[in-house]
Amino acid sequence: ENKSITEFILHGLTQDRTVAKVCFLLFSLFYITIIFGNLLIIITIRTSEQLNSPMYFFLSYLSIVDISYSTVSAPKLIHDLLVEEKTISFVGCMAQLFGTHFFGCSEIFLLTAMAYDRCIAICKPLHYTRIMSQRVCGSLVAASGLGGFVHSLVQTLLVLQLPFCGPNNRIDHYFCDIHPLLALACTDTYTLSVSMGVNNSVISLACFVVLAVSYAVILVSLRTHSPKGRLKALYTCTSHITVVVLFFGPCIYIYMRRSTTFPADKVVSVFYTIITPMLNPFIYTLRNQEVKNGMKTLWRRT
Repeated sequence: ENKSITEFILHGLTQDRTVAKVCFLLFSLFYITIIFGNLLIIITIRTSEQLNSPMYFFLSYLSIVDISYSTVSAPKLIHDLLVEEKTISFVGCMAQLFGTHFFGCSEIFLLTAMAYDRCIAICKPLHYTRIMSQRVCGSLVAASGLGGFVHSLVQTLLVLQLPFCGPNNRIDHYFCDIHPLLALACTDTYTLSVSMGVNNSVISLACFVVLAVSYAVILVSLRTHSPKGRLKALYTCTSHITVVVLFFGPCIYIYMRRSTTFPADKVVSVFYTIITPMLNPFIYTLRNQEVKNGMKTLWRRT
């Protein structure tokens, strides 16, 4: 079990120097947008008296998770686009693996909790404030974090059991993830990759079922609403559905399979680690008048 590898070499996103420079500028801009866009949402929600409903409570935590999630891999990716030797220490690699799965899984649970919140708001409007009390909302956010922590801890501990004895220490990715790491282990990882795939599939499918049921119930109950009420409900729901599709789609593609790596994996990973956290603030604000009004109020105060 003695690991002789003390560091890994990342292949990065591209080997082409010109493409790397363009990507450096592009991803630097994306990361700045992620930080400022999500911080603006957090500050607007926390300072606005009008945005005190559970939906915005969850949205502020989604923005916190998005900032944290992209920070695990984006700064390293941006730095590595300009350097020749893209190295990461063994400890740094395990920390990145843990962080990616912790915040990624937390986001999946949080998006599921947000779908449940929308379901209660639309289907039981008279009991909404009683059912989605501050205690319940706090518990759902805490459960999302705890679920992400347990999942990530299990995944990381399983990888730590593997012997990495070299000589190959090159990870064909721009960050440390399960599949590329399993490919470097000096032992047969078939059983482990299957069990990890099952674990990821159970989480993804369970959350997907909850999401699907929530939206099925919403669509059925909307038939009794007025046209104006129906339109408002569909507006908030389509924002959430867009985020779910953008995040779940690439995650399911990457993690709901056995440990095999494809050339497209790196591009697909960019979607859920950078593109979705960047788009979330736009998706939730461009279609939401209450958030826009909150931002205007915040702007006037400053």
